[in-house]
Amino acid sequence: MLHQAATVVLGPLLLAQGLLARRRTPRLPEPPGARRGASGAGRRLRLLIVGDSAAAGVGAGHQDEALLGRTVAGLAERFRVEWTLLARTGATTESTLRRLRTWDGGPFDLAVTSLGVNDLTAGVAAAGWRRRQAELRELLRSRFGVARIVVSGFPPVAGFPALPQPLRWYLGRRARQLDRLLERDVAAEPGCRFLGLRFPLDPGLMASDGFHPGPRVYREWGRQVAELAAAAFAATDLRPAP
Repeated sequence: MLHQAATVVLGPLLLAQGLLARRRTPRLPEPPGARRGASGAGRRLRLLIVGDSAAAGVGAGHQDEALLGRTVAGLAERFRVEWTLLARTGATTESTLRRLRTWDGGPFDLAVTSLGVNDLTAGVAAAGWRRRQAELRELLRSRFGVARIVVSGFPPVAGFPALPQPLRWYLGRRARQLDRLLERDVAAEPGCRFLGLRFPLDPGLMASDGFHPGPRVYREWGRQVAELAAAAFAATDLRPAP
């Protein structure tokens, strides 16, 4: 109810602040670096990272410092990782679904998703967003043979320096609501693990645009993904393909 009331009362102000923040926020590039390769030794693990600008590593200087590089570094201590990054700035859950439906890649053993912030800023309804997120997970399984999925939650939007108040409060509250719904949905699905991105709200950990993670956040994010993935494979009879 509070969210609906805020939307009605603050709607024009929130819209104006959103447009202003979009114009004023520097557009950082996606970092250079290979988006497909292989690293490590041991059992084969085919990894797909799919998502938006955060998945693409915006805010890092190179893919080695981004989510991809940090995740691969953690997994390569245990596996022979064959990795692919399919992410782009501005991606939503819907646009990612369209892309994956026509993409000729895979198969994969493990997928990591990072989607939601662009859905949030576009004002998508919770029910439709949850449905598309579920479609995404099912598509990863059915089309690409993914056995394990790590679903990244929302970042702490309420702490983004690039967003003015009350827009920051509004989007932060909405992000927490969607985050809880996503966590609940993922918990009900075998083979899925939810990863909450509850990093410290320290502007020094953010990229220069005040909107994306910095290298230290990517390092911790990738470490947690690698630990979740390694534990998921070790805890069951399921193993990456030989």
